[in-house]
Amino acid sequence: MAYKDIYAAWQADPEGFWMQAAGSIDWTRPPSRALFAERAPHYEWFNDGLTNTCWNAVDRHVAAGHGGRIAIIHDSPITRSTHALTYGELRDRVASLAGALRDRGITKGDRVIIYMPMVPEALEAMLACARLGAIHSVVFGGFAAHELAVRIDDATPKAIIAASCGLEPGRVVHYKPLVDAAIEQAAHKPDFTVILQREQEAATLIPGRDLDWHAIQAGVTPADCVPVEGSHPAYILYTSGTTGAPKGVVRATGGHMVALNWTMRNIYDIAAGDVFWAASDVGWVVGHSYICYGPLLAGATTIVFEGKPVGTPDAGTFWRVIRDHKVRALFTAPTALRAIKRDDPKGALIADYDTTSLKTLFLAGERADPDTIIWARDHLNVPVIDHWWQTETGWAIAANPVGIEALPVKIGSPSVAMPGYDVQVLDEGGHPVAPGTLGAIAVKLPLPPGTLPTLWNAEERFRKSYLDHFPGYYETGDAGYVDEDGYLYIMARTDDVINVAGHRLSTGAMEEVLAGHPEVAECAVIGVADALKGQAPLGLLCLNKGSNQPHEVVIRECVARVRDQIGPVAAFKLACVVDRLPKTRSGKILRATMVRIADGEPWKMPATIDDPAVLDEIATALKGLGLPRG
Repeated sequence: MAYKDIYAAWQADPEGFWMQAAGSIDWTRPPSRALFAERAPHYEWFNDGLTNTCWNAVDRHVAAGHGGRIAIIHDSPITRSTHALTYGELRDRVASLAGALRDRGITKGDRVIIYMPMVPEALEAMLACARLGAIHSVVFGGFAAHELAVRIDDATPKAIIAASCGLEPGRVVHYKPLVDAAIEQAAHKPDFTVILQREQEAATLIPGRDLDWHAIQAGVTPADCVPVEGSHPAYILYTSGTTGAPKGVVRATGGHMVALNWTMRNIYDIAAGDVFWAASDVGWVVGHSYICYGPLLAGATTIVFEGKPVGTPDAGTFWRVIRDHKVRALFTAPTALRAIKRDDPKGALIADYDTTSLKTLFLAGERADPDTIIWARDHLNVPVIDHWWQTETGWAIAANPVGIEALPVKIGSPSVAMPGYDVQVLDEGGHPVAPGTLGAIAVKLPLPPGTLPTLWNAEERFRKSYLDHFPGYYETGDAGYVDEDGYLYIMARTDDVINVAGHRLSTGAMEEVLAGHPEVAECAVIGVADALKGQAPLGLLCLNKGSNQPHEVVIRECVARVRDQIGPVAAFKLACVVDRLPKTRSGKILRATMVRIADGEPWKMPATIDDPAVLDEIATALKGLGLPRG
């Protein structure tokens, strides 16, 4: 069937569509129906079914005779090591850890915080919780103690599972002192912690509270899978909130599995035995959906990568991983490709590796500028598929479903809405706008399986954050438009649409133009206060390594490009060259923080920032511009 036929089939019979998809999941008790709308606008899926995520991700493959298939490949260029786990080995390790947790009182519904680096044990901890029906909350390894403490107080975990350390290029990140400090700060105290001692740094354990990962498993009886209701929370994942307090996105067990399993074949074209690599971190939603659960539900091989796109050891490391492990599909963030492109603008290192196993490159997490897409497509000679989704949705809202049908690629668009998502572009009054018109992107309720049913212990905040602004819709917080063919274009966060003398302009459109300059490796456009026009666009430009063009020449040419391609209405006159842009650890550019710095407003160091020193560099560069203030 073609994509349009499958999408039409979902529109005609959403209940039947998702019940059919649920047939690919093992149920202890099948659900009687798909959608439970009794508490609308709080919709739920597969509530009365009984199932277990760990069984579906691990045990059922072993039971089907595939225990010898590789489940996880750990590739760590930092430790210069790789090793693999079969599905049989993974089942035994997960059942053993789950048995140890069960013997210490972890049962269905208990929360467990996981604070781990990119090692297979991180996935084992997630799966062990799922095996018992415990609700895990993975916190990005290396988060500051205060941020971890906030999450401890919100999730009130019975246990914390952590490692002694994480590894970054050239340094060891001391996890255990951060855990100790977070527990000390938090009002809630976990009953115990489990510490994986890494050989690079052994942590000092506190008697009576801290338990050694291996020691607690000695002699335990492996745990069986505990069936849970389809509506039972599988995990809580915290995402940044505008008020500073993190929002605990809840993922329900049944819909989570049904949706992810559907996406592996239909969006990513991945079957059992294929090698899938999501170059992200288990602390982010991509790591939950497509390092851990999605590939394993599909019976595929997933890669756990402990490294960086550049510097471990160079900008060729991604291509080396693809060659070594015969990766069929790579999923990464545009910011990773931009870092590679900046170090190796001509793509010379790609030629050193056989990447012919790679069939598709998927991008998400940040707007994919056309220049980066074209660079990757031309050098790798594979389709480069941008797709769009959020922590809240857990899987793609819009994508090019190459497993169904490879649609024509329109560079700059994440393609079309996936079944389950009725995507609309609305004006401020909540009315749909004409094709090609910029507006707020919203999804008509109900959201499909796998998306958030609520926030942890915060239903009122859930309504206020996502449902109240446009009644009957989920507000994505993104702005963009849909073209005449139904292709979606994400141009900016709603907050990043700037108003220049009454004209609503997309910063993303300007970034596309700037990124097309041959010397620009990466860029960001922000709206700064202007006494005359209200706001004025400001471009921050990172140049390719080895660029010898004078900065003033590049700036002058960039200003001319925007004027030529967007027009004088953009009033684009301000730009500066910076060495790097401030980003979160997941690669998102901290535009809102830069706006506050530029406007001379008070600002707070974001907890998720990758390198705090970058903001000082940005502040110095912006000060040198002598910006007009509102």
